[in-house]
Order: sequence, then structure tokens, then C-alpha cells
Amino acid sequence: MTRKDLFTLIGFLLFILGFTALALSLVGIRWSFLSWLDARPSFGLLAKVLMVVVGIMIVAIAQTDFNLERDDPEQIPD
Repeated sequence: MTRKDLFTLIGFLLFILGFTALALSLVGIRWSFLSWLDARPSFGLLAKVLMVVVGIMIVAIAQTDFNLERDDPEQIPD
């Protein structure tokens, strides 16, 4: 497993866990291992939203080919 794959996996896990935690909290259910986040409701909401946003950012950065961007930013790969 390469670094790119590992970062993509971590990003997807953060996104999925954060998104499902937000969706489940709408109906009053919570993940047991994330229940410590809900000690203060405003902190819990912020932490879950951050999990989703950071997960998307990690995946986007991991999937970017920086060598292509550095060489010719106008070139579109076929």
C-alpha cells in the first residue's frame, strides 16, 4: 500500500465516519466510540463537520498529481 492509498483511505474513513455521525445524530443515535464528542453539543457538531471537511481535503490532496501541476498547469491528461 502506497502513501497515496493510505491517505486516501484515511480521508474516506474520516468522511464516512463524520457524515454518518452527523446523519445519525439527526435521529438521536450516536456512534458509541464517538459519544465523547457529544459531551458539549456545539463541540460535537463542529468536530463532526470538521471530520467531513478534512476527510474531503485529504482525499483531494492525496489524489492530486503535483508533478503534472508543476510541469505544465495548462496540460490536461488524456
